[in-house]
Amino acid sequence: MTAESHYHGHDLEALSNLPNYHAWILDGFGPYLGGRAVEIGAGVGTIARKIAPLVDSLEVVEPADNLQAALATTLAGSGVAIHHGSLEQWLAAAEPASRDSIVMVNVLEHVADDRGALVELRRALRPGGHLLLFVPALPALFSPMDEALGHHRRYTLDELTAKVVEAGFSVRTAGYRDLLGVAAWWLVHRVLGNTGFNREAARFYDRVGVPLTRGLERLIGAPVGKNILLVAKA
Repeated sequence: MTAESHYHGHDLEALSNLPNYHAWILDGFGPYLGGRAVEIGAGVGTIARKIAPLVDSLEVVEPADNLQAALATTLAGSGVAIHHGSLEQWLAAAEPASRDSIVMVNVLEHVADDRGALVELRRALRPGGHLLLFVPALPALFSPMDEALGHHRRYTLDELTAKVVEAGFSVRTAGYRDLLGVAAWWLVHRVLGNTGFNREAARFYDRVGVPLTRGLERLIGAPVGKNILLVAKA
């Protein structure tokens, strides 16, 4: 995540009210969240608002000028500290071994040098602290939508795991998520070339698709998925 001063996408508005989807992510993160935490790439604060009660303290980092007002409104009265800056700026200022949890939801794919960023994230975590990642998966799904969002890549599970381990972490849990979302993303964004999210379609998928795919993955697992959730220990 470089020092972008303006966020050009409109996905945050369309995806801000998806309680089942966000609960799914946080259910995976929950056992590893705690202590002094930071969320990188907070957007409008949707995830941060849910993380804040689960940790001792929370700070968020967001580079985009045009998201600051919405972020401040979302987190008003929560005690969350807001840093207006890039990942690189935050990492440069972070003291070594100073954080217990670092959360990045749909952020690492925006970072050109993800290997270098992972090394620096490892430095910022105390021994035993956790890096909690949620990223888009499957390079075959890379689409005009990914380009519009500023993604450098979509990950395979093996690729992400290898990069995390190379940076000095041990992987606590890792796996694909959203098996049913693979077909939806492929059709809407690969085949049809759509470069936006439909708010109503997203909410319908949250109400119907997320519970369905969660249930399916409990039964058969997720050999592939639209996303990867990975938790790594420093």
